[in-house]
Amino acid sequence: MSAPEVYSIAKTPVTCHAFNADRSQVAVSLNDNNVQIYEKQGKEWILSETLSEHDKLITSIDWAPNSNRIVTASQDRNAYVWSLSPDPLTGKLVWKPTLVLLRINRAATFVRWSPNEDKFAVASGARAIAICSFDAENNWWVARQLKKPIRSTVLSVDWHPNNVLLAAGSADMKARVFSAYIKDVDKRPSPTIWGEKLPFNTICGEYSSPAGGWVHAVGFSPSGDVLAFASHDSSISIVYPGGPVVHNIRISSLPYVTLTWTSEDALVAAGHDCQPVVFSGSEQGWALIGTLDDTTASSASKAPGARTGTVGRLNSAAFNTFRNADTRGHTGGGDAASDTELLTVHQNTITSVRPYEYGREGVVGRVSTTGVDGKLVIWDVNAVSALTGKMGGLRV
Repeated sequence: MSAPEVYSIAKTPVTCHAFNADRSQVAVSLNDNNVQIYEKQGKEWILSETLSEHDKLITSIDWAPNSNRIVTASQDRNAYVWSLSPDPLTGKLVWKPTLVLLRINRAATFVRWSPNEDKFAVASGARAIAICSFDAENNWWVARQLKKPIRSTVLSVDWHPNNVLLAAGSADMKARVFSAYIKDVDKRPSPTIWGEKLPFNTICGEYSSPAGGWVHAVGFSPSGDVLAFASHDSSISIVYPGGPVVHNIRISSLPYVTLTWTSEDALVAAGHDCQPVVFSGSEQGWALIGTLDDTTASSASKAPGARTGTVGRLNSAAFNTFRNADTRGHTGGGDAASDTELLTVHQNTITSVRPYEYGREGVVGRVSTTGVDGKLVIWDVNAVSALTGKMGGLRV
């Protein structure tokens, strides 16, 4: 099993991250109002640019691979589109922001470019999703809002490959599929399994988390014919709208807050359990098949900077310390650092997982994660360590 690439980007939490097209640069938010752009130099990531325009914490970043534009969303209720343009004095290419008219009165929580990169979606705490397109006459981005029937903060969005449909997960415990068709921007979409007539704000699907948890993350499969969402009730749901068939996998660990598809029959999810795990299946059934953390390697054989994988917090030294204190009145007394160190690569919640490298036929070969521990980790998707049923890896 190949060891993951582990980089300590910062000593502060990494709220979100996005790579450029050739993976030579990564943009991150270090839990503040700036975007830090790091450049790969040898085996290290070196800070090269700082983008400062927002007034409050940046909640989400997305980097368009073809147009090379960065879009950022923030708790200051704004979004900016950053483009490289020559400085009038020096002629050097610098990042300059373009205004986005979101028309929201609450924090922007999540942002993603559409596949064609001609619009983007901004989720918000205003019970609305802003679908933004460029107004060339005024040189700014303007928004149309998806509102009904959203009843609470929208936490995540994901675009369908046809550039029109949009999935959204929100704190009203629903995952929904909307039409974000804009007449002057989009070509008339072909019929899909989600519907045929798709005027703006058409609800093409609405699904609930089994035990009423917030929907933290949503994602379309590569074909767009399947939807996955992760809920705060520690579950992953896979939706086949043609049936309709919904497979739900309940786990015994902490909830996932982010996910990404790696192929039509597999996805990676991560979150409060501090390790990325792999789910796989088909319309007949889905199962948790393993973790990308190495659960078999000894501490002596680990890669530098990495941690031995386990099934998460339940096997951590910290948990054992608390258990001993509760059952035996024993407080441990050894080294404080070792007592609180988790046996996973990430030492705190994973905030974002994204595709990093594609193989044949568009299958994702590697994914990247960032977390509250300030680490950036690149994982080989094929290096799956079996969980041997410890996290409920039974077909459902």
